[in-house]
Amino acid sequence: MTNTTSPIIFDGHNDFLLRFYRNSLTITAALEGTDTGQMDLPRAKAGGFGGGFYALYVPGDLGNEARSSFEGKMNQPTYDIPLPEEVEWNDAIKVVLSEVATFKKLEKAGFLTGCTSTKDILAAFEHGVIAGVLHMEGAEAIDADFATLEVLYAAGLRSIGPVWSRPTQFGHGVPFRYPSTGDTGPGLTELGKKLVTECNRLGIMLDVSHLNEKGFDDLAAITNAPIVATHSNAHAICPHARNLTDRQLAVIAESDGMVGLNFAVAFLRPDGQQDVNMDIELMLRHLDHLMETLGENRVGLGSDFDGADIPETIKDLSGLTRLREAMRQHGYSEDLMAKLCHGNWIRVLKKTWKEM
Repeated sequence: MTNTTSPIIFDGHNDFLLRFYRNSLTITAALEGTDTGQMDLPRAKAGGFGGGFYALYVPGDLGNEARSSFEGKMNQPTYDIPLPEEVEWNDAIKVVLSEVATFKKLEKAGFLTGCTSTKDILAAFEHGVIAGVLHMEGAEAIDADFATLEVLYAAGLRSIGPVWSRPTQFGHGVPFRYPSTGDTGPGLTELGKKLVTECNRLGIMLDVSHLNEKGFDDLAAITNAPIVATHSNAHAICPHARNLTDRQLAVIAESDGMVGLNFAVAFLRPDGQQDVNMDIELMLRHLDHLMETLGENRVGLGSDFDGADIPETIKDLSGLTRLREAMRQHGYSEDLMAKLCHGNWIRVLKKTWKEM
């Protein structure tokens, strides 16, 4: 009988920590299970979830905004949702420190183990503990002198997206616009270019998921590390501003980087609709296209659990079993499954974190 919880999945992106910041989840509920959200420990075990990147994200209204501000607006034939204003550093750092503290509390409670090397991640897999890597989605909490970058690196930060979609002092992101390319405005600022070199120096992975095309090109021209999109899809299938064109995918391939498949339905569906009633086969279409362009060693998963509406057939972490079943039925070999589920993330992190 096929094991539907294997290979173990290491995931490119989740917004689990934001639920604690919004006071919609407690440590006890995370450990014992909850009826809300998409992630908790029982569902992680049921789905064969081995860990991933835990996002430090600052909501536009510093916590009072509900996700419903986006819901219902991405179900029109075309849409262009206004983005929140830039968040000031002194506000952003408070949110990020709170989320880092939550991550440390989760580690102390035995929910996960914080990882800063691939050796740590593989050890967590072996011991059946969730491997957690701190990621920053939007660098508003990094100051212009990069002092907070050093402090957060010491706390375990190993991945940064210079922007979420709203602008920062480092660059500009893509709007939630359909149909659209990511060519929507200016790229990295001079400070943003310096952030790239600082991350390269420290061995912090750079995530281009929310960068616009000019920012993507600026980063690609500077970085000496693999270019990674932790949670993005193929623009050729879904022409959403958040998705990557074949040209961008070729640049990522040239850098020996990778892309994690985003489970958000609006970035999967060709019609760009925020409708969870969709065939899981569409996720495999994106995976196939990404592999055709990037090669099978540069594609993984980047779910966006607890940050997006995902297909009803998966629903939450426990539904990862159904994704594996679909991948096997689609004809993926066990070796390819292992690469897509975690092996390619280990490969790119080894290179990015200067372990090889």
